[in-house]
Amino acid sequence: MATKTELGPIARERKYTQDKQVDEGLIPRKVPIVCSTRFGIALILHFCNFIMMAQNVIMSITMVAMVNSTSPQSQLNGSPEGLPVDSFGGLNKAPKSLPAKAPVYDWCPQIQGIIFGAASYGAILTMALGGYLAGRVGTKRVVGISLFANSFLTLCIPPAADFGIAFLIATRIAQGLCQGSMHGGQFAIWGKWGLPHEQNRLCSIALSGLLLGGFTAILISGFIIDTLGWPFVFYVFGGVGCVFCLTWFVVIYDDPVSHPWISASEKEYIISSLKQQVSSSKQPLPIKAMLRSLPIWSICLCSFSHQWLVNTLVVYIPTYISSVYHVNIRDNGLLSALPFIVAYITGVVGGYLADFLLTKNFRLITVRKLATILGSLPPSVLIVSLPYLSSSYITATAFLTLSCGLSTLCQSGIYVNALDIAPRHSSFLMGASRGFSGMAGVIVPTVSGILLSQDPEFGWRNVFFLLFAINMAGVIFYSIFGEADVQDWAKERKLTRL
Repeated sequence: MATKTELGPIARERKYTQDKQVDEGLIPRKVPIVCSTRFGIALILHFCNFIMMAQNVIMSITMVAMVNSTSPQSQLNGSPEGLPVDSFGGLNKAPKSLPAKAPVYDWCPQIQGIIFGAASYGAILTMALGGYLAGRVGTKRVVGISLFANSFLTLCIPPAADFGIAFLIATRIAQGLCQGSMHGGQFAIWGKWGLPHEQNRLCSIALSGLLLGGFTAILISGFIIDTLGWPFVFYVFGGVGCVFCLTWFVVIYDDPVSHPWISASEKEYIISSLKQQVSSSKQPLPIKAMLRSLPIWSICLCSFSHQWLVNTLVVYIPTYISSVYHVNIRDNGLLSALPFIVAYITGVVGGYLADFLLTKNFRLITVRKLATILGSLPPSVLIVSLPYLSSSYITATAFLTLSCGLSTLCQSGIYVNALDIAPRHSSFLMGASRGFSGMAGVIVPTVSGILLSQDPEFGWRNVFFLLFAINMAGVIFYSIFGEADVQDWAKERKLTRL
């Protein structure tokens, strides 16, 4: 006859305590993100993006000093009579204050547009390739080598401009090849360092370096041009990039396992949190399924429309302020840099806000679409209003600042959506979507240069209305077809052998 033995209260409590200790031994202790190694990785990527963006955007502010503003063919507003005035409305002697040894060129708006867009010609070729290579050989090599090459090419821009416009454009294209590899290759690292509930914050911290780089470059460049001449802008930022490469190769490691200074608790916490994710390095890319995927196309098209907005802001803010309000080069740098510092703060806060909403049980796709809509539509509405505010550069600067600040909310939307729908192939997809959207960097300067040359009176209005229409189309397409669930073709395939 079977007998049933019941445990007394003390025995049950002892058994519960033992089971709890076993469970706690299996679950690694949570390591906060602040002051952690993965936070340090995000900061290093932050400064890497800072340098990359600074080296790219300095062409926008130096172009104001490189081009002969008294030449009729270089006028964007069609009026060669507009002399620069300072922020108080008086005549400015900025052209006389520029160093005499700094060369000046007679480049029409079309040529300026080609120079602006040349870097994007190269970038669209290597973003997807950079993401793929980073997934194979690691972010450390791909981004580190590209950063050094891009910094060296930045040092070569002044002599390339002296050799001729063809040499300058070729140098800019080579820069774009390096920048595309850096842009596409950096996302692979979060597949091994970024915890699912921290990816918004880590990516926002890393990508916000782009905005701080734009702010710092435009702000400092105005003072460097005013005192030393525009060539020294490239020498300063190119030199900083070369020096930073040493820090990159010493500090960055592709995964927690190979990192020599990470704590054992954080290493165990990251590995256990990501143990369900399988690396895609040994899995073939389902190219056909990707090409048929509407969620991927929604990411690409919406990223393209948003990059149209971003490129217009980055490339043409200094030129717009200079040609419409005739602000001198030093004040132009200050006014043009202001939107980027606001965008920097908004980008970081937006990442934390997205993670906060997810902890409150908001659906992931809701957070992605909300961030994308807020980062696209309000900025485009503010920009399209600029031609009607031509009498006040203070109001125009406020609108530019708000539009640039809100645009960074997309960092927690379309730009990390590939991590949701295909985590196994996210490195390639994020590089590919960046490469597709990078075409905007090629088209925007070319199309805007043509519009500004053909219609001097309404050129800026046409540029801004085109921006609004493209942004609206991209947001609508993403709102309809965007998803955040792992796609069937991105799930693990289990083969059964008979």
